Amino acid sequence: MEIFRVLRIFLVFTIFFLMGDPYCSVSSSLPERLVKSRAAHHNYTAISEFRLLNRKTLEYCPDPNPYLQITTSSTAKLFDEEYITVNIAGVLLPSTHHWVAMISPSHSSVAACLENAILYAQTGDTASLPLLCHYPVKAQYVSNDTDYLSCKKKECKEKVNGICVLSTCGASLSFHVINIRTDIEFVLFSGGFVTPCILRRSQPLTFANPNKPLYGHLSSTDSTANSMRVTWVSGNQQPQNVQYGNGKSATSLVSTFSQTDMCNTFYLQSPAKDFGWHDPGYIHSAVMTGLNPSTKYSYRYGSDSSGWSNWTTLKTPPAGGSDELKFLAFGDMGKAPRDNSTEHYIQPGSLSVIEAMADELSSGGVDSIFHIGDISYATGFLVEWDFFLHQIGPVASKVSYMTAIGNHERDYKSSGSFYSTPDSGGECGIPYETYFPMPAVAKDKPWYSIEQGSVHFTVISTEHIWTPNSEQYTWMKKDMAAVDRSRTPWLIFTGHRPMYTSSGGIIVQPNVDYTFVHSVEPLLLANKVDLVLFGHVHNYERTCAVYKRQCKAMPKKDENGIDTYDNTNYSAPVHAVIGMAGFSLDGFSPIANAWSLIRISKYGYTKMHAMKKELKVEFVNADTRKAEDSFRITKS
Repeated sequence: MEIFRVLRIFLVFTIFFLMGDPYCSVSSSLPERLVKSRAAHHNYTAISEFRLLNRKTLEYCPDPNPYLQITTSSTAKLFDEEYITVNIAGVLLPSTHHWVAMISPSHSSVAACLENAILYAQTGDTASLPLLCHYPVKAQYVSNDTDYLSCKKKECKEKVNGICVLSTCGASLSFHVINIRTDIEFVLFSGGFVTPCILRRSQPLTFANPNKPLYGHLSSTDSTANSMRVTWVSGNQQPQNVQYGNGKSATSLVSTFSQTDMCNTFYLQSPAKDFGWHDPGYIHSAVMTGLNPSTKYSYRYGSDSSGWSNWTTLKTPPAGGSDELKFLAFGDMGKAPRDNSTEHYIQPGSLSVIEAMADELSSGGVDSIFHIGDISYATGFLVEWDFFLHQIGPVASKVSYMTAIGNHERDYKSSGSFYSTPDSGGECGIPYETYFPMPAVAKDKPWYSIEQGSVHFTVISTEHIWTPNSEQYTWMKKDMAAVDRSRTPWLIFTGHRPMYTSSGGIIVQPNVDYTFVHSVEPLLLANKVDLVLFGHVHNYERTCAVYKRQCKAMPKKDENGIDTYDNTNYSAPVHAVIGMAGFSLDGFSPIANAWSLIRISKYGYTKMHAMKKELKVEFVNADTRKAEDSFRITKS
């Protein structure tokens, strides 16, 4: 596996950076549906045949079979979410190479891509054309129906003297479909993902209401907790409203983005600008004002013409300076399909993490959530944002869902990002900032601070320049120096790329940029940062109180055996890598660094409880729902 990773990264840098990582094991304690999902998607985060589909020539597929057909269980207008059964019938010879793709828009075809032929030539692809102008949303091999290859679903097509002399085989596949506004079509292919050719196409299916307001999620606008922003997606560009409280209403600001907004280079056509594009519709954002902290409100969003969302109950966070805050934090989550499909990029642990966090919310013990980079992993395949927003709905629609930008949202060559890898697939932060408007400094300056309860959060972008005397460096230095520790005694610093990890990566792509550490770490010590949260590395790791790779203080066990850091006499920050929320998990170096105290490679999230004199932190295993690490930071 390590040889494969080295070879893969070498190819990344020689053919302009392809991406991927290996997978991990499945927990039998998960609900059966999630076990099947994770098992089905094992190894699909890494480069797969399907992810390279747009680099395959569409072959001529002669098939004189008059019986072959592909149909769907739904012929009426589609709901906002449903499972569609795709039926394949009339197959004379079942093959492991048969597969079905979900295409959107349904009119996508090779012919529609002819005008873009020159753009593909820029990538070094000299084949006639890629498979489809729009990359398939998802796909399944027909053999996912276990009765297909054995032809248990037979249908007699010809009889002689009452005896069947010709029978055909069939199969049924289930596809999870959500409202992505554009119509969809199911296409039956032969040749697998390597030499694909079209056999049959279904009739197009259209959503009943492509303008429906959907995927609402919340965020805080400032530290007072007197207002909350709700952001949602609709196919309608006319302003809509959020209704909340006792008859209050606020009108949305509407934004969107187009292919021309996506990043590109002369030498490489980005997925976001070409075959990965999907119309995002219109993103609505409205601010609910006149709220009280730590209070529940009902709200809905939409309009009479486009329709309304269901009423949902939100909880505002505690105001900055108040006594207490309970929040969840994690990074690198992404999403996974709820059917047996493969997709462009799959993060297998994400479903179990979301379900575990939804249970935390239902118990009433969560005030807010912080997702610190690598949000949807759409990476230029824009329809993935809709599926991600749908997935986080059970939590992000109920409490403040604050985010930090990561490499898979921002980085692209010659785009102004600090790192020139093409990790965003050409998105360059535009979809991220549109879907997740944070109280940031300015457009494409996505750093900010916010106070909730007894915590001051300083949220930076590791993907924008942070060197001394840069705008972001000057901002973070000023922000942390101005914290009133009598009001918010806890200072938590967070961003995406870590300063400390026992998962080193490889030589050409290390997980730690020591220039970043040299530049920014002194600010943490100078401003007495209590806790540092990073993602990017896909596991959980906790340090001692560390500075310049030296332990300045070690925790001591309290009466319950919990590691406790005494910050009454401050020595250095505690760092925690928390990038274990969905992406394939990373292992650790066999040689443990002295500053590394706890290392866990399992899916989960951190649960934190900040009071005036104590900050409690737990790593929760999403599969078992049990805390596998606990520690405290205290002050007298």
